[in-house]
Amino acid sequence: MKFVKGLLIAVVLLAAVLYGGAFLLPTTCLIERSQQMAAPPDKVYALIAAPKAWKRWSVWPRRDPAMQIDYSGPESGAGAGWTWKSKTEGDGSMVFTQATPPGLINYDLSFPGFGTSHGDFKIIPADGGSVVTWTMTMDMSGASPIWRWMGLFANKLFGKDFESGLAELKNAAEHG
Repeated sequence: MKFVKGLLIAVVLLAAVLYGGAFLLPTTCLIERSQQMAAPPDKVYALIAAPKAWKRWSVWPRRDPAMQIDYSGPESGAGAGWTWKSKTEGDGSMVFTQATPPGLINYDLSFPGFGTSHGDFKIIPADGGSVVTWTMTMDMSGASPIWRWMGLFANKLFGKDFESGLAELKNAAEHG
């Protein structure tokens, strides 16, 4: 009986520390990756600013070929967006909030229950090509405090998707 009582107290204390400690963690998480490409900024911009072009380079539709995608707004630029449903990648939506050719695209990314993240693509001319920097700031303040723990690992987890996506974008821009 003492063992069960001690175990129960330990579990309650651990849960309290994890839950309470979450309030001490940052409420935002920044993910940023860059890639140099031997393609001009306008060519790279066209592949990013048009939601339908993301199928050529984004890792998420490749991981789930059955992903259902619905496009909205203009074909490209500010206001262009899409929603998706996926068993493996989750459901979500993305819309471009600002697009300034050929160097900047801002977006909002939403997943049900997680709030909205904000990000951008910056395309800078460099060495006869471009350097693309993909940035996203995840807002963890509206989510459960426990999700703030996830923020400690988000850069590593999602950063891999950014790296793969930028590598595929490079391939599409240079050879497509």
